[in-house]
Amino acid sequence: MFKIKKIIKNLRYKGDFGYFLARILTYLNRFQKGSYLSDKAFITKRFLKAHSYPINWNDPQSLNEKLQILKWKYTTHLHSNVSDKFSARDFINKKFGEEFLIPLVFETKNPNEITPASIPDFPVIVKANHDAGNNYIIRDKKNVEWDKLQKDCRWWLSWNYYYADREQQYKNIERRIIVEKLLITDEGKIPNDYKLNFINGNLEFVYVSIDREGGNYRNIYDANWIPLNFKWANKNKMPKTKRGPEIGPPQSWELMRKLGGEIAQLFPYVRVDFYDVNGKPYFGEITLCHGGGFDKFEPLEVDFELGKKLSI
Repeated sequence: MFKIKKIIKNLRYKGDFGYFLARILTYLNRFQKGSYLSDKAFITKRFLKAHSYPINWNDPQSLNEKLQILKWKYTTHLHSNVSDKFSARDFINKKFGEEFLIPLVFETKNPNEITPASIPDFPVIVKANHDAGNNYIIRDKKNVEWDKLQKDCRWWLSWNYYYADREQQYKNIERRIIVEKLLITDEGKIPNDYKLNFINGNLEFVYVSIDREGGNYRNIYDANWIPLNFKWANKNKMPKTKRGPEIGPPQSWELMRKLGGEIAQLFPYVRVDFYDVNGKPYFGEITLCHGGGFDKFEPLEVDFELGKKLSI
């Protein structure tokens, strides 16, 4: 799997023909994974592979099973609006104010507009508004290979993220590239990412991504910041998912809880992400189905314990 992805990534930088071959290989790879299947058949197949137990469509019990059911309910404009990293900014602005937004530098639907002229001299992050995991950090634009970056952006925009996990809220998002100011701590690092997981309006746990450019740890705490000893990660990445040294809550923890809690009143399950810089919280993103419902719990019983708490 990793080898195929590496070949595809290298090909897309080899001129127009290489990019074309990369597209063909990508479609073949997705077809092999079941892209031709109906939503239900695709989810059924992938769920078993991801979790090693079959999904119970008629009487879902685990959190991951119930997240699959919610995919059919997250179909309104609100669901797409908050899942779109660009339009979610307007949602947050109207609900809480612009002060909690990471400054937006530039946005475009044309990858060719990502040039030195459109990027400021301070550090930024370039990403797509409609998917997960694709981004490019620019600390010094003198070191950027602009042709490669434009090809990456073109690649991101070519993909309807709905097909990745069959999450309905992504299906009709108007795709674009957004450039935001890069949040940096006083030590010059990217701040920790605090992912607050709410179930039926209650904060159940916070999943913290720590030191992503260094140790890249994953710590989980309950609503009172008591350490919880479980993992929730992609099955293939589970062996590398490690807990780091214990940390205290961020300075803006109570405000994060308050703001996230207000958003949580709108959805049965939601994950609201924040960063903290010198005691000020910034919204990261709003996620309605963590990992597409395909991230595995370890130990497994946590999946079912949390599932009992989610009423759908």
